[in-house]
Amino acid sequence: MKRAEFLKNSLVLAGASVVLPSFTAPLADAFSLPALPYAFDALEPHIDRLTMEIHHDRHHKAYVDNLNKVLPGTTKSLEEILATVSTQPVAVRNNGGGHWNHSFFWNVLGPAKGTKPSAALAKQIEADFGSFDAFKAEFTKAATSRFGSGWAWLIKKDGKLVISSTPNQDNPLMDVAEVKGQPILALDVWEHAYYLKYMNKRADYIAAFWHLVNWDFVSTNFSK
Repeated sequence: MKRAEFLKNSLVLAGASVVLPSFTAPLADAFSLPALPYAFDALEPHIDRLTMEIHHDRHHKAYVDNLNKVLPGTTKSLEEILATVSTQPVAVRNNGGGHWNHSFFWNVLGPAKGTKPSAALAKQIEADFGSFDAFKAEFTKAATSRFGSGWAWLIKKDGKLVISSTPNQDNPLMDVAEVKGQPILALDVWEHAYYLKYMNKRADYIAAFWHLVNWDFVSTNFSK
């Protein structure tokens, strides 16, 4: 006989009325922190190891932990949640956006491999911006001019490429975004992404970013 059954029977025989506690397994976390697709120091000298460790292991992890607290055991995908984020608590918007944005951003970056946009993406960039240099200049302007914390984006919208920026941890998948579309390239311009190395020189960080773009990943996003 199990101990709980023995205890219950003993109390019943003694004339006592007892309600034993029930035990329910905790809900499994719906979201998890993805591993970086490269070593912490793989992006040096453009982004240093310590910045990557803090950015991933502390900042991104905090978004995941807080999202699991506010949405315990959800069965919805993160994309589904962001599509109707205006109906959710602000903690979902901030932490859900933070989790999606960073998961995407880690793959936008990569060690220098000499990659370049696919022929199809390069052709579309030239069609929509005039030239690759013009595209870089417009994207850099969006990243530089974003006041405070936020992101710069290259997105697909109605068959064209569009550059936009969002505040805080918002992104173009959200129903609250001013410009909605499918992200194919992103740059994090929160200070924690660059301050240890570049201090207040955001422009230098943005210039370094172009040495790290994983164009294979970006081109795949474009072709989907």
